[in-house]
Amino acid sequence: MEIGWYHEFHRQVARQSDTDAFAMGLDQVCQAEDWGLDAIWLAEIHQQAARSVMSSPMTVLSAIAGRTTKVKLGTGVQVLPLTHPLRLAEETATVDQISRGRLLMGVGRSGNPRAYAAYGVPYSESRERFYETLDVLKLAWSQTSFSFHGKYHHFDEARAVPRPFQTPHPPIRIAGASEDTFPVLGALGYPLFVAVRSGSLAGLAPDLRAYREAYVAAGHKGKGEVHLRLTLHVAETDKEARSQAHDSIMAGYQKLITQLEGSPNARRRAELADVRTLTYDAVMRDKVVIGSPDTVAARLSDLQDQLGIDGILAELNFGAILPPEHMMRSLQLLLQEVRPRLRAVR
Repeated sequence: MEIGWYHEFHRQVARQSDTDAFAMGLDQVCQAEDWGLDAIWLAEIHQQAARSVMSSPMTVLSAIAGRTTKVKLGTGVQVLPLTHPLRLAEETATVDQISRGRLLMGVGRSGNPRAYAAYGVPYSESRERFYETLDVLKLAWSQTSFSFHGKYHHFDEARAVPRPFQTPHPPIRIAGASEDTFPVLGALGYPLFVAVRSGSLAGLAPDLRAYREAYVAAGHKGKGEVHLRLTLHVAETDKEARSQAHDSIMAGYQKLITQLEGSPNARRRAELADVRTLTYDAVMRDKVVIGSPDTVAARLSDLQDQLGIDGILAELNFGAILPPEHMMRSLQLLLQEVRPRLRAVR
């Protein structure tokens, strides 16, 4: 199982400056590589200054590429409708070159209408813009020059310089959230990101079944890769892990209420009532993985069996108020204590 870390570069200390937030996040990623992290996945977050400084994941990945040698560099996710595809093709290829082929391209539409409003892009155009940008991105990566005439972008004999280190381009993974997206992505043959916020881990099964059925029906090889973004916390004991994670996780769900109220996704808005009445016991049971190394290894193995996941993006600070020392100890335990147990039971 691939062990990745989903990192938002939170302001992890009260009133932390931009400068200190970047310095702390970069140091943490370097430490994670020393512990054996497979992949770092950076969010793209706009218009949330109190929460995160991660508005430009490609720039930060370039900095990480210069400080590391082994860890894979992923976007989790790059919001394609808010980008210019040719510029993005060049920036991603640059990161792939600097890192000698370590870029993993996670892409999606995002469910944050504030970001779209700030960029002057109607959210109603997000699906069309997403697929058009993706088409241009692949052409720009793989062709010496290319022409493209779509609804939003037009290019004649354009060139993206440099070309990616990886041939024909970095691996692409796409985030699936709305119910109708899963069979579409399966038919297209893309590896999939999934996450649980307002739903449940068990509730992912029908969506993943639809994805895999469409994947196989379209004639693609294998069963389709699935990577799960998962709220996770590890401590020496179950009691300690549960206590440490409580405040941050419940704060995260309080913030989620506001996001769901303004969500353009009807499926997510329909889950608002359930989120408003959530208890910590229900969160522990249905949405997160928290506990000692033995408990977390057993739960991840169960998810591997039940959902057929190929990897996780561990979200170690959902709610953004977990102290950094607890977050980093959780990551160390995940990589050094949980992962060997996972390999032993596979």
